[in-house]
Amino acid sequence: MIGKLTGRLDYRAADHVLIDVRGVGYLVYCSDRTMAALPGVGEAVSIYTDMVVREDLMQLYGFLSLIEKEWHRLLCSVQGVGAKVSLAILSALGPDGVSRAIALGDWSAVKAAKGVGPKTAQRIVLDLKDKAPGVMAMGGTVTEAMDGPELEVVEPGEPASAPKRSVKPPSGASAASAGALSALANLGYGPSDAAAAVAEAAASQPEAGEADLIRAALRLLAPKG
Repeated sequence: MIGKLTGRLDYRAADHVLIDVRGVGYLVYCSDRTMAALPGVGEAVSIYTDMVVREDLMQLYGFLSLIEKEWHRLLCSVQGVGAKVSLAILSALGPDGVSRAIALGDWSAVKAAKGVGPKTAQRIVLDLKDKAPGVMAMGGTVTEAMDGPELEVVEPGEPASAPKRSVKPPSGASAASAGALSALANLGYGPSDAAAAVAEAAASQPEAGEADLIRAALRLLAPKG
Protein backbone atom coordinates (compact mmCIF):
# COMPACT_ATOMS: atom_id res chain seq x y z
CA MET A 1 0.00 0.00 0.00
CA ILE A 2 1.13 3.56 -0.73
CA GLY A 3 0.86 5.66 2.45
CA LYS A 4 2.81 8.79 1.56
CA LEU A 5 4.28 10.53 -1.48
CA THR A 6 7.03 13.13 -1.66
CA GLY A 7 7.88 14.61 -5.03
CA ARG A 8 6.99 17.41 -7.43
CA LEU A 9 3.48 18.58 -8.27
CA ASP A 10 3.33 18.04 -12.03
CA TYR A 11 -0.31 18.78 -12.87
CA ARG A 12 -3.41 20.12 -11.15
CA ALA A 13 -7.08 19.45 -12.03
CA ALA A 14 -10.32 20.34 -10.24
CA ASP A 15 -10.28 17.39 -7.83
CA HIS A 16 -6.91 15.69 -8.28
CA VAL A 17 -3.22 16.30 -8.86
CA LEU A 18 -0.40 14.43 -10.54
CA ILE A 19 2.69 14.04 -8.36
CA ASP A 20 5.98 13.10 -9.98
CA VAL A 21 8.07 10.94 -7.65
CA ARG A 22 11.44 10.37 -9.31
CA GLY A 23 9.93 9.89 -12.76
CA VAL A 24 6.78 8.01 -11.73
CA GLY A 25 3.53 9.98 -11.83
CA TYR A 26 0.80 9.33 -9.25
CA LEU A 27 -2.76 10.63 -9.66
CA VAL A 28 -4.06 11.65 -6.22
CA TYR A 29 -7.63 12.77 -5.47
CA CYS A 30 -8.08 15.31 -2.67
CA SER A 31 -10.72 17.32 -0.83
CA ASP A 32 -11.30 20.94 -1.86
CA ARG A 33 -9.50 22.18 1.26
CA THR A 34 -6.46 20.01 0.56
CA MET A 35 -6.42 21.09 -3.09
CA ALA A 36 -6.44 24.74 -2.03
CA ALA A 37 -3.54 24.19 0.40
CA LEU A 38 -1.27 22.36 -2.05
CA PRO A 39 1.63 24.25 -3.64
CA GLY A 40 1.74 25.37 -7.25
CA VAL A 41 2.65 23.28 -10.29
CA GLY A 42 6.37 22.55 -10.38
CA GLU A 43 6.83 22.89 -6.63
CA ALA A 44 7.80 20.19 -4.12
CA VAL A 45 4.97 18.49 -2.26
CA SER A 46 4.56 15.86 0.45
CA ILE A 47 1.18 14.25 1.03
CA TYR A 48 -0.26 11.31 2.98
CA THR A 49 -2.27 8.88 0.88
CA ASP A 50 -4.88 6.19 1.19
CA MET A 51 -5.12 3.61 -1.58
CA VAL A 52 -8.38 1.98 -2.65
CA VAL A 53 -8.07 -1.22 -4.66
CA ARG A 54 -11.06 -3.00 -6.16
CA GLU A 55 -11.59 -5.23 -9.19
CA ASP A 56 -12.60 -2.20 -11.27
CA LEU A 57 -10.61 0.54 -9.52
CA MET A 58 -7.19 1.45 -8.14
CA GLN A 59 -7.17 5.01 -6.80
CA LEU A 60 -5.14 7.19 -4.43
CA TYR A 61 -6.62 9.81 -2.10
CA GLY A 62 -4.40 12.49 -0.59
CA PHE A 63 -4.34 14.30 2.77
CA LEU A 64 -2.17 16.98 4.33
CA SER A 65 -2.32 15.44 7.82
CA LEU A 66 -2.70 12.04 9.41
CA ILE A 67 -5.82 13.32 11.19
CA GLU A 68 -7.50 14.09 7.87
CA LYS A 69 -6.46 10.67 6.58
CA GLU A 70 -7.83 8.94 9.70
CA TRP A 71 -11.18 10.72 9.42
CA HIS A 72 -11.38 9.68 5.77
CA ARG A 73 -10.77 6.07 6.76
CA LEU A 74 -13.41 6.21 9.50
CA LEU A 75 -15.97 8.02 7.35
CA CYS A 76 -15.58 5.40 4.62
CA SER A 77 -16.23 2.67 7.22
CA VAL A 78 -19.80 3.96 7.70
CA GLN A 79 -22.44 2.18 5.67
CA GLY A 80 -23.38 4.19 2.59
CA VAL A 81 -20.34 6.47 2.77
CA GLY A 82 -17.75 6.15 0.02
CA ALA A 83 -14.62 8.12 -0.82
CA LYS A 84 -16.57 10.77 -2.74
CA VAL A 85 -18.87 11.51 0.21
CA SER A 86 -15.97 11.45 2.66
CA LEU A 87 -14.04 14.02 0.61
CA ALA A 88 -17.18 16.17 0.38
CA ILE A 89 -17.47 16.17 4.19
CA LEU A 90 -13.78 16.96 4.63
CA SER A 91 -14.11 19.71 2.01
CA ALA A 92 -17.00 21.29 3.88
CA LEU A 93 -15.71 20.95 7.45
CA GLY A 94 -12.00 20.15 7.39
CA PRO A 95 -10.59 17.52 9.78
CA ASP A 96 -10.96 19.75 12.87
CA GLY A 97 -14.52 20.59 11.91
CA VAL A 98 -15.34 16.90 11.49
CA SER A 99 -13.87 16.23 14.94
CA ARG A 100 -16.05 18.93 16.49
CA ALA A 101 -19.21 17.86 14.66
CA ILE A 102 -18.81 14.19 15.58
CA ALA A 103 -17.83 14.91 19.21
CA LEU A 104 -20.82 17.24 19.65
CA GLY A 105 -23.24 14.96 17.80
CA ASP A 106 -23.92 17.82 15.37
CA TRP A 107 -25.27 15.90 12.41
CA SER A 108 -26.65 19.09 10.84
CA ALA A 109 -23.06 20.28 10.30
CA VAL A 110 -22.24 16.99 8.56
CA LYS A 111 -25.40 17.33 6.46
CA ALA A 112 -24.10 20.64 5.09
CA ALA A 113 -21.63 18.68 2.93
CA LYS A 114 -22.59 18.21 -0.69
CA GLY A 115 -24.45 14.95 -1.32
CA VAL A 116 -25.01 14.09 2.35
CA GLY A 117 -28.62 13.60 3.42
CA PRO A 118 -29.99 13.77 6.97
CA LYS A 119 -30.15 9.99 7.47
CA THR A 120 -26.55 9.54 6.34
CA ALA A 121 -25.40 12.44 8.51
CA GLN A 122 -27.13 10.99 11.57
CA ARG A 123 -25.66 7.54 10.88
CA ILE A 124 -22.16 9.03 10.61
CA VAL A 125 -22.45 10.83 13.96
CA LEU A 126 -23.97 7.79 15.68
CA ASP A 127 -21.38 5.34 14.32
CA LEU A 128 -18.31 7.52 14.89
CA LYS A 129 -19.09 9.43 18.08
CA ASP A 130 -16.99 7.08 20.21
CA LYS A 131 -14.08 7.42 17.75
CA ALA A 132 -13.80 11.22 17.99
CA PRO A 133 -11.72 11.32 21.22
CA GLY A 134 -9.08 9.01 19.74
CA VAL A 135 -8.73 11.04 16.54
CA MET A 136 -8.65 14.35 18.43
CA ALA A 137 -5.92 12.94 20.69
CA MET A 138 -3.74 12.35 17.62
CA GLY A 139 -3.28 16.12 17.25
CA GLY A 140 -0.33 16.55 19.58
CA THR A 141 1.66 13.62 18.23
CA VAL A 142 0.96 14.52 14.61
CA THR A 143 1.89 18.17 15.10
CA GLU A 144 5.17 17.28 16.83
CA ALA A 145 6.07 14.98 13.94
CA MET A 146 5.20 17.63 11.38
CA ASP A 147 7.30 20.26 13.09
CA GLY A 148 10.44 18.20 12.42
CA PRO A 149 13.10 18.75 9.74
CA GLU A 150 12.02 19.98 6.32
CA LEU A 151 11.80 17.37 3.59
CA GLU A 152 14.20 17.64 0.68
CA VAL A 153 13.20 16.70 -2.86
CA VAL A 154 15.93 16.10 -5.43
CA GLU A 155 14.97 15.37 -9.02
CA PRO A 156 16.79 12.54 -10.86
CA GLY A 157 19.77 13.84 -12.76
CA GLU A 158 20.27 16.95 -10.66
CA PRO A 159 23.91 17.59 -9.77
CA ALA A 160 24.86 17.27 -6.13
CA SER A 161 25.43 21.03 -5.99
CA ALA A 162 21.95 21.86 -7.27
CA PRO A 163 19.77 23.69 -4.77
CA LYS A 164 17.27 21.41 -3.09
CA ARG A 165 13.61 22.33 -2.94
CA SER A 166 12.35 21.83 0.58
CA VAL A 167 8.88 20.87 1.64
CA LYS A 168 7.82 22.03 5.09
CA PRO A 169 5.00 19.78 6.29
CA PRO A 170 1.93 21.75 7.35
CA SER A 171 1.73 22.47 11.06
CA GLY A 172 -1.25 20.84 12.73
CA ALA A 173 -4.08 22.96 14.11
CA SER A 174 -5.18 20.26 16.57
CA ALA A 175 -2.36 20.31 19.11
CA ALA A 176 -4.19 22.57 21.58
CA SER A 177 -7.31 20.38 21.47
CA ALA A 178 -5.22 17.23 21.86
CA GLY A 179 -3.41 18.69 24.86
CA ALA A 180 -6.65 19.82 26.47
CA LEU A 181 -8.20 16.40 25.88
CA SER A 182 -5.21 14.71 27.52
CA ALA A 183 -5.38 17.05 30.52
CA LEU A 184 -9.09 16.35 31.04
CA ALA A 185 -8.49 12.61 30.78
CA ASN A 186 -5.80 12.91 33.48
CA LEU A 187 -8.38 14.68 35.64
CA GLY A 188 -10.68 11.68 35.33
CA TYR A 189 -13.21 12.86 32.76
CA GLY A 190 -14.56 10.27 30.33
CA PRO A 191 -13.30 10.42 26.71
CA SER A 192 -16.68 11.28 25.15
CA ASP A 193 -17.53 14.00 27.69
CA ALA A 194 -14.04 15.48 27.47
CA ALA A 195 -14.07 15.44 23.67
CA ALA A 196 -17.47 17.14 23.53
CA ALA A 197 -16.38 19.86 25.97
CA VAL A 198 -13.11 20.51 24.13
CA ALA A 199 -14.90 20.56 20.78
CA GLU A 200 -17.47 23.06 22.07
CA ALA A 201 -14.76 25.24 23.60
CA ALA A 202 -12.71 25.16 20.39
CA ALA A 203 -15.75 26.06 18.32
CA SER A 204 -16.42 29.15 20.45
CA GLN A 205 -12.71 30.12 20.72
CA PRO A 206 -11.00 29.10 17.45
CA GLU A 207 -7.73 30.85 18.33
CA ALA A 208 -7.54 29.59 21.93
CA GLY A 209 -4.40 27.89 23.18
CA GLU A 210 -4.27 24.70 25.21
CA ALA A 211 -4.60 26.40 28.62
CA ASP A 212 -7.58 28.47 27.50
CA LEU A 213 -9.29 25.39 26.07
CA ILE A 214 -8.77 23.48 29.32
CA ARG A 215 -10.32 26.31 31.36
CA ALA A 216 -13.25 26.66 28.97
CA ALA A 217 -13.84 22.91 28.86
CA LEU A 218 -13.75 22.66 32.66
CA ARG A 219 -16.42 25.36 32.88
CA LEU A 220 -18.58 23.38 30.47
CA LEU A 221 -18.05 20.17 32.45
CA ALA A 222 -18.77 21.77 35.82
CA PRO A 223 -22.02 20.64 37.47
CA LYS A 224 -24.87 22.98 36.67
CA GLY A 225 -26.98 24.58 39.37
